[in-house]
Amino acid sequence: MTLFFIRHASAGSRGSLGHDNDLARPLDAVGHDQARAIVDLLGDKAITEVYSSEATRCIETVEPLAARCGTKVVVDPSLTEGQSATMAIHLARQLAANNTNAALSSHGDIIPDLIQTLAREGMVIVGQRAWAKGSTWELRTRGGDITEAHFLGPY
Repeated sequence: MTLFFIRHASAGSRGSLGHDNDLARPLDAVGHDQARAIVDLLGDKAITEVYSSEATRCIETVEPLAARCGTKVVVDPSLTEGQSATMAIHLARQLAANNTNAALSSHGDIIPDLIQTLAREGMVIVGQRAWAKGSTWELRTRGGDITEAHFLGPY
């Protein structure tokens, strides 16, 4: 089974558009284009569950993908910026143990920490490492273990 970790798409800079609550910051025009590109990238991957940070920009990043896959976005606090990556790793391991194909939208502090922690624990990283907004990591699972990660881009 496969897990896809997606860093939220472009949402402008913090404090842009006068948002006092950064969780409410929406995608900008570039971000909406990136969200559509994610559908093109992952739309045929048999994803059955879509999870997101509670941040609007994360939810908006994967809403088009969830619609394409015929599912809803499930908000999970473990994916929210500022949380320990340990919580996101726990969620990923639960999904792997349940043989779930899932997409998970999170942030630039969570995803690198998750990938690097899993690598220290034995997961193999194949190819380049990058963390750009709108980028996607494919984590392959086997027997409930997360065994391999591939950066899918954009580069």
